[in-house]
Amino acid sequence: QVQLVESGGGLVQPGGSLRLSCAASGSISGINVMGWYRQAPGKERDLVAIAASAGGTNYADSVKGRFTISRDNAKNTVDLQMNRLKPEDTAVYYCLLQRTGIRYWGKGTLVTVSS
Repeated sequence: QVQLVESGGGLVQPGGSLRLSCAASGSISGINVMGWYRQAPGKERDLVAIAASAGGTNYADSVKGRFTISRDNAKNTVDLQMNRLKPEDTAVYYCLLQRTGIRYWGKGTLVTVSS
């Protein structure tokens, strides 16, 4: 019932910036958490940043000061502004929506940071 569609992935040079966007639709009313996880080759899917509907945010230590998560509750979107990108940021980035204890995932968008 919940659909998440990511966009904005691509190839960027180290030190560059990229903005990811996720649009949610379906049964998404009520209090929820939206955010971004990422999965690098050979690694587990890990938290990047999350944002509650009330505005609170949390970031992984590896991206603090470089990434900014933002929500637009009216549009049902969540964005991730990524600055000063590093090669180790290369991963598939997945949009997350958690509602009533259930997690929903997007299909992912690939971010490659390389010179």
